[in-house]
Amino acid sequence: MKAVEMQTAPAIAPSRRYRAVVLAMLLLVYTFNFLDRQILGILAGPIKAELNLTDTQLGALGGIAFALLYSTLGIPLALLADRTSRTWVITISLTIWSGFTALCGMATSFLQLFLFRLGVGVGEAGGVAPSYAVIAEYFPSHERARALSIYSLGIPLGSAAGVLLGGYVAALVEWRSAFIAVGIAGVVIAPLFRLIVREPAKGQFDTAPVEKAPMSAAFGILARKPSFWLISFGASCSSMCGYGIAFWLPSLMQRSFGLDLVQTSQFYGAVLLLGGVVGVLAGGWLGDWMGSRDKAGYVRVPAIAYLLAVPFFAAGVLSSSVTAAFLLFLLPQALSYVWLGPVLSAIQHLVPPQMRATASASFLFINNLIGIGLGTMILGAMSDALTASYGAEALRYAILAALSFYLLAALLMALAAKSLRRDWVG
Repeated sequence: MKAVEMQTAPAIAPSRRYRAVVLAMLLLVYTFNFLDRQILGILAGPIKAELNLTDTQLGALGGIAFALLYSTLGIPLALLADRTSRTWVITISLTIWSGFTALCGMATSFLQLFLFRLGVGVGEAGGVAPSYAVIAEYFPSHERARALSIYSLGIPLGSAAGVLLGGYVAALVEWRSAFIAVGIAGVVIAPLFRLIVREPAKGQFDTAPVEKAPMSAAFGILARKPSFWLISFGASCSSMCGYGIAFWLPSLMQRSFGLDLVQTSQFYGAVLLLGGVVGVLAGGWLGDWMGSRDKAGYVRVPAIAYLLAVPFFAAGVLSSSVTAAFLLFLLPQALSYVWLGPVLSAIQHLVPPQMRATASASFLFINNLIGIGLGTMILGAMSDALTASYGAEALRYAILAALSFYLLAALLMALAAKSLRRDWVG
């Protein structure tokens, strides 16, 4: 018989106000996570010109350079967070990735920038999975998809801030100053986060008994659950397309629509902010609403969203009007973010509470290594390959081809519905 430890609530449960403060601080850190991660996309033009890079090299900087260590170190850092302090791991990670972001502004070659982007990935590897686990400890099950969706607002907020700030700073000063400014800001915020956010008690809002087991047991539990694999590879396919479009759309607006750097930052910053915020919040609400009736709802919601996004993205890419493109991109941008709250909540419920950071890191390992690591680089390579036939319009057709990954993602999420009901914990 395995020993069983009953989770008991702490003597003083966290108030709603304090839980809101914790969520706001985690959101701020996640905003910097994506600001530092995505700022490269808007700066791709001036970086390419100064360092004489190809689209394939740019794609590698936005993809595998970041994702390689970001994905592989995420699991050991999550194990460390589950065993020690999740908030300390987040604090140290923020300091490291912000420092390397600042160093990106000092790169003078492809190799140097590639190595500094590896460093950004090392730091960010310890930020996201422990944050998911902290949220799961501060919010009860029926509120987690919404809480995770609010946290996930860091993606559109950080991405939009990176696009707008990067574009304006690069236009007014130079691209190097943009990296240095956001990197220093992250280093300043790190100690404030640690002072404000307390380490939560594990399982304080969970009623199910928790078996004592080594943290590494999470890998065996996940490996036996079909829903984990289907969700992870489904999310990976969507991320290949989503991250690829996020990185290359600014270049598309400059090459095919004739926008300058500032106009591109205004255009895409608005698309990310308006579409992204609506999509993330809608996904969290829909996930909790449909999931409370049937656990399969947590994967059916993103499956439907992926299918609806494809024709609108295609119409936007093929349009010849900047105004039409803006309106056409808004809806699919929202739909491309719907998956975050429902899927991240489902992953938290595939393992016992003390293994949540490790489960999240295992999911992120697959999603990010494939999605971030390959998406931007494949799109860049496709653009280079199509240049001989389509010239400056090659990137437009590369993005159209990449939309097929959304269709595959929808299929995999739909297949995960049945097994998710069986695999759910708590």
